[in-house]
Amino acid sequence: MKVEIYSDLVCPWCYIGKRRFEKALAAFPEAAGVDVVYRPFQLNPAAPETPEPSARVYERKFGRPAETIFGPLTRAAAAEGITFRMDEALATNTFEAHRLLWFARRHGRQAEMKERLLGHYFTDGGDLGDREALAGLAEAAGLDRAAALAFLTSPEGTDEVRAELAEATDLGVTAVPTFVIDGTLVLQG
Repeated sequence: MKVEIYSDLVCPWCYIGKRRFEKALAAFPEAAGVDVVYRPFQLNPAAPETPEPSARVYERKFGRPAETIFGPLTRAAAAEGITFRMDEALATNTFEAHRLLWFARRHGRQAEMKERLLGHYFTDGGDLGDREALAGLAEAAGLDRAAALAFLTSPEGTDEVRAELAEATDLGVTAVPTFVIDGTLVLQG
């Protein structure tokens, strides 16, 4: 069975959903036969590459103080064993981080890379567009740091990630996380 999970790295429900999915998968008797692939989705493809406090982004988007949004999300994350520090998070364009996930998939380290990227943003307040930081996260996920940095400074994977983003649109993905099971069953949320 193949499960493709469309998500963005700045989506709090994608991180919470990842943990919930992992718990369900661990309880599934056929878990060893499940191929999990993380696919890209960008909640804001026009987000600037210059990072800014996520609180500002949330306040602009939702028109209310960020702490009224962050509190419930932080509690939901804590229930799944995740420490959110969204008030420290830096919002930026996630395309480079999605490229790194594409690279990690080709080297058999995508799950580890996904976890590192989510933790970097939600727990550490890191910049998902900083190539040096991304290379360090790649190393922590078991990849070669120099190879990851060389990849990030090249155009490799750009067309492929854009094609995967287009596939998400073609599938009708408008909310994340979205789970696609064996290419036919699509579950959002």
